Amino acid sequence: MVTASKALDRVLVLEMVRVTEAAAIAASKLIGRGDEKAADAAAVEAMRHAFNGLEFDGTVVIGEGERDEAPMLYIGEKVGNAIGTGPKIDIALDPLEGTTITAKAGPNALAVLAIAEEGGLLNAPDVYMDKLAVGPGYPKGVVCLDRTPTENINALAAAKGVQPNEIIACVLDRPRHEKLIAELRQIGCGIVLIPDGDVAGVIAVTNPDTTIDIYMGSGGAPEGVLAAAALRCVGGQFQGRLLFRNEDERARARKWGVTDLDRIYDLEDLVKGDAIFAATGVTDGSLLEGVKRKKSGVMTTESVVMRASSGTVRWVKGEHHKGG
Repeated sequence: MVTASKALDRVLVLEMVRVTEAAAIAASKLIGRGDEKAADAAAVEAMRHAFNGLEFDGTVVIGEGERDEAPMLYIGEKVGNAIGTGPKIDIALDPLEGTTITAKAGPNALAVLAIAEEGGLLNAPDVYMDKLAVGPGYPKGVVCLDRTPTENINALAAAKGVQPNEIIACVLDRPRHEKLIAELRQIGCGIVLIPDGDVAGVIAVTNPDTTIDIYMGSGGAPEGVLAAAALRCVGGQFQGRLLFRNEDERARARKWGVTDLDRIYDLEDLVKGDAIFAATGVTDGSLLEGVKRKKSGVMTTESVVMRASSGTVRWVKGEHHKGG
């Protein structure tokens, strides 16, 4: 029997990169083709096939939806070729984070996954989540979802030693964020509006090169857990609160064990213990370069893989030859 503390030791970090590489390469063939479903399906199939070669007993806890909605990589599906004998691993995944981006050849599409020991990832229902994220180096609790956007920007600016108008926030460009955007602009805060891909948006707060200080606004709850896994590995703070539009969504949350529907989740609530996060660029973005096809037929990829227990971040450049 494999103990929980040793579970991830038997899953090589680079194996996770091979999984996201496979999904990214498959999706890249549909870049700019205008077919979101085909791009997503290609990434899902490639990722599922890559999982088949891994020596673990994996369970998808955040995936493509429930079994009656998704033919593979659905919530609860078992993956890996050591089911019943290998280390038990929980998996959160998005084979193509940014289906619309890919279809339109926009920036920041990624193939993403996170793994943790059994029970280490929140089973987030497929609803919206209000999110707040900052990078490492700030006092714990510097920002909080119970405060107004203005209060959070002022607190972050004070902690950083700058004026509020020197803070740059990343926000999804959605009609639901009109009031948030107006409030941020009222205090002079800079805003980077992104069309999609809020996993990359959240992770951007950890990279000084992006100049982004804070991520604010609502997006998918499953993507929130994936982004939290990255922050768990490299530092930073994240808070999330589930948002429900109707009783059906509340019932879905209860089905997955959510009892306090108003709870604010901190980073440690979303991702417990050791974790590995991996992402490969599909299209060029602020985090990673996308898949490139050379005249020789060689394809290149850029990936990042992180581990919580060691704080290690590896940037991986891959060259993929036909038949390789």
